[in-house]
Amino acid sequence: MNSTWSDPVLTCVAARALEERLFGSDEEREWAAMRRAGAGVAGAVLADFGEIGGFPDGGRVLVLAGKGHNGGDALLAAKTILEQFPAAQAAVLFPCGERALRPLAWRAWRELSGGPGLPNRVQRIFTGQETHATAYEVCLDGLFGFQFHPPVEAATAEVLHCVNVHSGIRLRAAVDLPSGVGEESGDITFHADFTYATGSVKAPLLAPRNREAVGRLRYLDLGFFNPTSVGSPLAGDASVPSRASALPTDFVLKSSVLAPLAALRAPQSDKRTFGHLFMIGGSRGYPGAVLMSARAALRSGVGLVTVFLPQSLVAAYAASAPEAIWVGWPEAPGGGLALEGLPLLRARLERATALVVGPGLGSEGEALVLAGRIVKLADIPMVIDADALQPSILAAVRGKRVICLPHAGEFQRLAGGREATSTVLRAVAHETGATIVLKGPVTRIADGDRVHHSFFGGPLLARGGSGDLLAGLVGGLLAQSAFEPVPAACRGVVWHGLAADLLARDRGQVAVQVTQLLDYLPAALREAAR
Repeated sequence: MNSTWSDPVLTCVAARALEERLFGSDEEREWAAMRRAGAGVAGAVLADFGEIGGFPDGGRVLVLAGKGHNGGDALLAAKTILEQFPAAQAAVLFPCGERALRPLAWRAWRELSGGPGLPNRVQRIFTGQETHATAYEVCLDGLFGFQFHPPVEAATAEVLHCVNVHSGIRLRAAVDLPSGVGEESGDITFHADFTYATGSVKAPLLAPRNREAVGRLRYLDLGFFNPTSVGSPLAGDASVPSRASALPTDFVLKSSVLAPLAALRAPQSDKRTFGHLFMIGGSRGYPGAVLMSARAALRSGVGLVTVFLPQSLVAAYAASAPEAIWVGWPEAPGGGLALEGLPLLRARLERATALVVGPGLGSEGEALVLAGRIVKLADIPMVIDADALQPSILAAVRGKRVICLPHAGEFQRLAGGREATSTVLRAVAHETGATIVLKGPVTRIADGDRVHHSFFGGPLLARGGSGDLLAGLVGGLLAQSAFEPVPAACRGVVWHGLAADLLARDRGQVAVQVTQLLDYLPAALREAAR
């Protein structure tokens, strides 16, 4: 996997070692990184606030500022928000007091409290109870960083409790990690709606025990892993601390994974240049799934899409998406695909460059037997989804280029009931020889060696049909000859999630249909190309 697409997830010890390498004792380097972090947090918070209507002109920001770098990041984020919204105000709480601030946090506080036009809009408050005096659009949590060790002092615990139960805070944003979360977490933690990991993603953010505290994750890439950065682990410096030298197996995906899709295409191209995707699915019980998959595939950049589906659905679907080739398949008594239709596929299979099997297939026995025979027959890259995700069917995929798209329940079936840890994900990928895409609030893509985590998307995707769209996108990317299974899966997941983010920011999370995200796929590519 190209290192420009993803960055490693680090233990807190490794994150500390990395920052020591990058900054040493150079305060100005640290200050430059703090300014990037503050601006990044502010920009991401304002973007995500779009999901609940957008930050108002006169909005109020509550800052919980600790004595270290996270406190400085939060203070500079508040400054950026106030500069963008001249009528906005900020209230700042220092549970440890101003005198405890370390030099860079103190410098950040001076910039917020003394910047042009800012002093009259910045208020100090002194106890957690004071937060209830007013409502806030955003609470920025910068109390503790990744070097936190429990316990939380009583006064700080009271502050965390007050902001967690405050009904007038619309969005709670944690800087880097929610306060109280670390390699060991405290008895009380900040409960974030969003956590903005700055510079690197620390392993506690992905631990199941911290899900309630972390909320939705965002990764703010500050260039720590850029090969040109002084001290970067990619710069070839032999002085990597031994305690941080273990090779990571978990990575976080970046929007730059979409860069090849945003580039110019070769001018001497025709429709065959970009592949021919075959899709097989649909039933009378689930008639819409294969149509949604096909519509997504048509947006993927693939040259041709041919869909095999129950004969009774062809006329309506051809009218809905005339760009695809619709092939009617004989129907079994229960409304699924009948075995007798297999010659239809055999006669055409040499034209395909990839195959999607499963959307809307249903659980009828004949359809599942058919799916197994198709998977065994086909010798081209495949996406297997929905009811086709059966252990007996996957037994035939070893040695083939296959992507499986299970949700949590389907993964349990494939994993024999094992818990979906990163280790188990890698093991199932190794056992089956497939690339496993486990869909969820954080979607994970596993081969036998690595797990890539995607933080794009959110609750908007918790709708029927979301997975069908993903299957079409991933299948369309896989059909384009340049894309092997892992890159195709990673690109499809990020593209799908980023489009969902843009839709939610534009239309909100509630009164939307998941198919609307297809209209945001072009904007997602433009966003990734910036």
